[in-house]
Amino acid sequence: MKRIKFDDAARETLTNCVRKIETATDAELVLVVRARSGFYRHADYLFGSLLAFAGLLFLLFSPFDFHQYWVAIEVALLFLVGTFVTSRSNTLRRLLTTEKFRTEAVRNSAAALFYEAGIANTSAEMGLLIYVSILERRLELIADRGVLKGVNALEWNQVLFDLHEVGRKPEPQTLLAEVERLGGLLAKHLPATGENPNELPDLPRFELK
Repeated sequence: MKRIKFDDAARETLTNCVRKIETATDAELVLVVRARSGFYRHADYLFGSLLAFAGLLFLLFSPFDFHQYWVAIEVALLFLVGTFVTSRSNTLRRLLTTEKFRTEAVRNSAAALFYEAGIANTSAEMGLLIYVSILERRLELIADRGVLKGVNALEWNQVLFDLHEVGRKPEPQTLLAEVERLGGLLAKHLPATGENPNELPDLPRFELK
């Protein structure tokens, strides 16, 4: 399976994109890409338990004879192996959790970051967060009041829909294209006045571990 490459080259390209956008608009854009938004240890333990239970059933009903001490050893080993494998697999973690859980995890993390990173505290209320979560395959776009008041609602909703679609299969190039499109919308409705200082970092945050 091809790995998603949000590497240094992607960071540089997206940084240049953000800087270019902010020369044409008063909006302040922050881009964050995270490996995951939720805690998935419960999914790891669930898969480990299922694997251990399957091993136990094999030992109990197998036509082969096993010494009793092998039961405890195999069950423990299978649990540890299952837990480790799931902790390294986004696919298994998605399969073992509900869409509701993943959606709420991304929304809560994005909302918390919007305030923690100071995006909600810009002087002109022009902060805007694009938050991508790779495991959950979701993208959240959160804008402050100044942005929402200034843009056309129909155009905004269309861009928002397309960005959400990018979040379903996050790739640097498709994300770049939609961010540039968002930048065009911001420049159209919230053009740069020269009175709004750059209060937020242009460098995207990649938190991929």
